[in-house]
Amino acid sequence: MTTDPDLSHITPRDQAEILAQALPYIRKFHGKTLVIKYGGNAMTDPALQQDFAEDVVLLKLVGMNPIVVHGGGPQIDEALAKIGKKGTFIQGMRVTDEETMEVVEWVLGGQVQQDIVGLINAAGGKAVGLTGWDGGLIRARKLKMTDKDNPELEHDIGSVGEITAIDPSVVKALQDDQFIPVISPIGFGENNESYNINADLVAAKLATVLKAEKLVMLTNIRGVLDKNGELLADLTAREIDALFADGTISGGMLPKIAGALDAAKSGVNAVHIIDGRVPHAMLLEILTDQAYGTMIRSH
Repeated sequence: MTTDPDLSHITPRDQAEILAQALPYIRKFHGKTLVIKYGGNAMTDPALQQDFAEDVVLLKLVGMNPIVVHGGGPQIDEALAKIGKKGTFIQGMRVTDEETMEVVEWVLGGQVQQDIVGLINAAGGKAVGLTGWDGGLIRARKLKMTDKDNPELEHDIGSVGEITAIDPSVVKALQDDQFIPVISPIGFGENNESYNINADLVAAKLATVLKAEKLVMLTNIRGVLDKNGELLADLTAREIDALFADGTISGGMLPKIAGALDAAKSGVNAVHIIDGRVPHAMLLEILTDQAYGTMIRSH
């Protein structure tokens, strides 16, 4: 668990110098939209939760427009265990039957979302929780999952959706009114049915539709690593394609990076995959020139 660092050794002059160094970044990103995917340790460690909320509020107060999209895998597993169910996964996607979908909606759209809204409000922001239903935000259809080894085989994973359209007007309206939207990755289908959607994909698609300046993904790893375990701090979309091809990027990183790559290729200026275990990682990545993760540039 992290503890607040003792900053008493930093003189007022040094503190002023630190703030002044952030000025070019504040100027550069003023008025710009940042989509933040919130998950991993940053979401379960109380001290890191507070750091995250403070970072979001600070970014809003200096004139940026942060939008939070959250996951909640561990919280869903915990809730399922309480009703005697065990989560099952196929190719990294949660199999979501009707009963599981009810739990997903309750956990994501209720408990987790309200916790985040409360944290941001306690830190001095004005957060508003949304699901894909609100303002017709996320339209979806049932995801057809093809087997990775046998393209003729299709897995039925229940109420898992893929995005068909995002209508960001409710998000824009809230932003313009100084609110911080907090979005749960639940979409709705043409017959009013609910769909559980991968939060990384929702964040990436939302960043693309809003033409966000940045997509920031908080994770449980240092960023994209090469085959020797060294951090790759700065990559272009083309270099990422090469890392897919030679197998450097695999496993659980595939959907995360695939979404990030789509966003970078579709007009989001930079995608940051950062280590959510580092206190205030988001501020360090956005307001300093020190790399706390991997930045994927659009070109």
